[in-house]
Amino acid sequence: MKTVDIICIGEVLIDFIGHEVNTSINKTKDYHRFLGGSPTNVAVNASRLGLHAVLVASCGNDGLGDYVIRKLKSNQVNFQHVRKSETAPTSVIFVSKSTETPDFIPYRQADCEIFESQLPDEIIAQAKIFHTTCFALSKNPARETILNRAKKAAELGVKLSIDINFSERIWPNREEAKQVLKEYLANDPLVKLSEDDCYRLFAEEKSEAFIFNYFHQLGASTICLTKGKNGVVVSDINQGVFFQPAFQINEIKDTTGAGDAFWTGFLYAQIQNKSLEDCVTLAQKLAGIKLQNVGRLPENINIKEIIEV
Repeated sequence: MKTVDIICIGEVLIDFIGHEVNTSINKTKDYHRFLGGSPTNVAVNASRLGLHAVLVASCGNDGLGDYVIRKLKSNQVNFQHVRKSETAPTSVIFVSKSTETPDFIPYRQADCEIFESQLPDEIIAQAKIFHTTCFALSKNPARETILNRAKKAAELGVKLSIDINFSERIWPNREEAKQVLKEYLANDPLVKLSEDDCYRLFAEEKSEAFIFNYFHQLGASTICLTKGKNGVVVSDINQGVFFQPAFQINEIKDTTGAGDAFWTGFLYAQIQNKSLEDCVTLAQKLAGIKLQNVGRLPENINIKEIIEV
């Protein structure tokens, strides 16, 4: 009997999101503080859907690190594997509030100090899904830790997952990024990536056929390509390619974390053994809720009830 639904390993950080909509960072006067980092968002969202989520990450031994632990605690995320660095402060990112793709400035510190000792084999063996991100793989020691632990997870029969949230600002060496992704994708993870991610990774626009072929050849069976308001295309080596249009949303308040909400819904449905079409529908419902709220998913709604309608 597996006791952990999802292990999220990777960056925990503080998002300072601009208060004015569609204003450049240059002109933004006020910022509001949110718990952030893509794997962290997935862990928090998963916990709010009633899943047992474990976060493996590192923050600073400082006021922001205390805030990280407090927020994880209040969201019932298992934070026993979050390490506090004695030498590096908590990582922060300043983000413009945007209805499109937000601008950001990263100040990376403790987030990449993830060590193998934080994630023993016994915990991995208890998990149904092992999830990480391109951001987390961009720097050592986190990179080596995640690659080694992912390999162990695959050996133990755990389903892997990755959000290829590539940015050249986080990872300037594209060729190195492709090599590291090749190593991770050899374990056949569920893959989520956006059109923006692809444009940044390949430094030019690529066709859907190229994108799917590229990642399938690296070893991924199921690839989910999100296209913002143009919907989602999924390519699965057994079931072929299918498209689902985006839900119509009257007012988009903030796009930060929408991809994480989408992927949480997808993984939640995977754990429930839903069909791929149902996985995407659940994912879109959760992303739709997020787009109408600043920061993360609102606390006063029964998300489980909404997405299962």
